[in-house]
Amino acid sequence: MESLAGDLADHAGPVSERLDGLLTAQEWAGSGTVYLTGDGDSYHAACSAEMAFESLAGVSCEPLSALRFLGYCAPWLSPETAGRPLVIAVSASGATQRVVQAIEAAKQRGALTIAITGAPGGAVTQAADRALVIELARPEPSPGIRTYQASLLGLLLTAIELGQALHHCPAQQARALRDELSALSGAIAATAAAVKDQCRDVAGIAATSPVLVMTGSGPSYGTALFAAAKMTETAGVFAAGQDLEEWCHVERFAYPDAMPVFVIAPPGRSSHHAAALAKLARQQDRFVVAVTDQGDSDVAAYASAVLHVRGRVREEFSPLLYHVFAGYVASYLAERLNRLPFQADRLPRTPRTP
Repeated sequence: MESLAGDLADHAGPVSERLDGLLTAQEWAGSGTVYLTGDGDSYHAACSAEMAFESLAGVSCEPLSALRFLGYCAPWLSPETAGRPLVIAVSASGATQRVVQAIEAAKQRGALTIAITGAPGGAVTQAADRALVIELARPEPSPGIRTYQASLLGLLLTAIELGQALHHCPAQQARALRDELSALSGAIAATAAAVKDQCRDVAGIAATSPVLVMTGSGPSYGTALFAAAKMTETAGVFAAGQDLEEWCHVERFAYPDAMPVFVIAPPGRSSHHAAALAKLARQQDRFVVAVTDQGDSDVAAYASAVLHVRGRVREEFSPLLYHVFAGYVASYLAERLNRLPFQADRLPRTPRTP
């Protein structure tokens, strides 16, 4: 977790420079609908970046898991009046088979393809028309926290580059947006330092529940999916990521009553919905954890615990700050339950005879 701020500071500039020459001006300008695809954390990053492509680049954007893209989108891809489909496929390992297949299917239908990966020379780089490689120094075993940030950074910077090429985002504004992203390294470090000890206390409560729910909307829906995945992968606890409104329709009826509900609520378009959910969850005696801006009082008013994010950030970039708590809670949860990531502590099972 302590590497996140340094990673962002080290890579934001170089990635921007590589993007500048990744496609020709004609290729960027000829882009139509953008499809973001990947599996696991890569798909979660795609969900988190959707708003950036739509608001900063001014394009229609659809995030899809690789299987869904392959089976239910690629067969109907075709050049549009607005431009050629642009498929951005994310695979941190560079070897995700379904993502490779998605790239190949997209190319067959005439789409322009970009791979975002941490592995130079990986299968996705060979399959795609272009590759944006974000290779992390000193790779360390973890459930995808640093690689998730790298994938998300690549997607956000690509959205800015595309917006500039399409004249939706003037050059001066694009430079300012890139500077905003680079400056977030300080806010990431401050947030990590501020929430670390609190996350241990939250994990202590969460360890008493068989299930957890992470909620958010817009870019924070991707953050909720990612945070839930870290709880499951790291600590073996079943956790669900859900949209704010959908939680109110479905999961609020689930037992146990004291189920921890995390409300990821940066300032933005769904802030008032987040406050309404927190109020309802608290009325049901849920253990509500608010992940909010320091200046928030609406969501925090109903929270059992508050993890305050340090630093103001536009909603499009908020996933870079609002996922920081997840790694800490997940690791403390695993420690409390005496478990290893990915069930590495379990003995190999003997296959059951049919």
